[in-house]
Amino acid sequence: MEEGRAYSQDGVLSHLEMLEAQAHALALKHEETEQQEEKLARLKARVQELRLQRDELRAKVDLQQKRLLGKEGVVTSGAPDAAQPSDRAVLEWKMKSVQAMLQVFYLTGISGKLTKHGVCFCISTAYEGTYLDSYYLDLLTKPEVRIRRHSVPVFIPLEQLAKKYLQTDIKRFLSVLSDHLNAYVGRRYQADQLQERFSERLEGALQRNSLCNVLVFNYNTSGKNQTFPFSAKLLYGDLCRSLPTEAVISCTPDAPASLARRTAAHSDVFRRVALHKAFDSISSPEEGLDRAP
Repeated sequence: MEEGRAYSQDGVLSHLEMLEAQAHALALKHEETEQQEEKLARLKARVQELRLQRDELRAKVDLQQKRLLGKEGVVTSGAPDAAQPSDRAVLEWKMKSVQAMLQVFYLTGISGKLTKHGVCFCISTAYEGTYLDSYYLDLLTKPEVRIRRHSVPVFIPLEQLAKKYLQTDIKRFLSVLSDHLNAYVGRRYQADQLQERFSERLEGALQRNSLCNVLVFNYNTSGKNQTFPFSAKLLYGDLCRSLPTEAVISCTPDAPASLARRTAAHSDVFRRVALHKAFDSISSPEEGLDRAP
């Protein structure tokens, strides 16, 4: 009798210690989440501030270009060939325009330096404040602007973007290229985070293509469960975004009805939230989505 009572007390104490440990872990996780949200809010505010500065600088650059062209027209107006500015004036205008453009792009993760042949740009990418990769673009400026060499991945539509923007609007060209690269590394980063942090809840390796605009995986919402009732196919129709435009979620035929009813909610979360954060949300132990009714 005494032995049974002692055993019962030990069991209660063990269970209490386990609950305390879980409560402590949840408190730490909650604190970490709050810190991350505060950091993200600060970063978003800083991004907004930099965008405003960028827009102001762009307006100043445009105004400066118009003034330079106006001055050149006044200086050469009395000459026989007044309609054609001098080669030196055109070169000086181009140099000033490039320098002003470099100053503008520095605020958006694009930096550059003048070279003997033209200009070399560096496009730095990041996702939610985490620096990821840098890509380089070496441009020739004479006799026309063209790409000399680059480190942009082959699956990024660089050639199409160059044909569309490079000769007419180099600022637009660099801005759209930066959007493509940042969206790509953002999708890749989310997929890597999902594989690293939730491998026990995935059935095998996550399937993806080089551009990471198609992701396919089977999953459950509890690491203790050895079955994987959910199947996901995420499609990223907009290559300048890091969130999917379509999330197709389905259940295995033998899955309980309670799980099948969750597919719409999962699809909505995947389309609104970063992949690893969405998975963290739907995988919370409190939901218990993998349990039968």
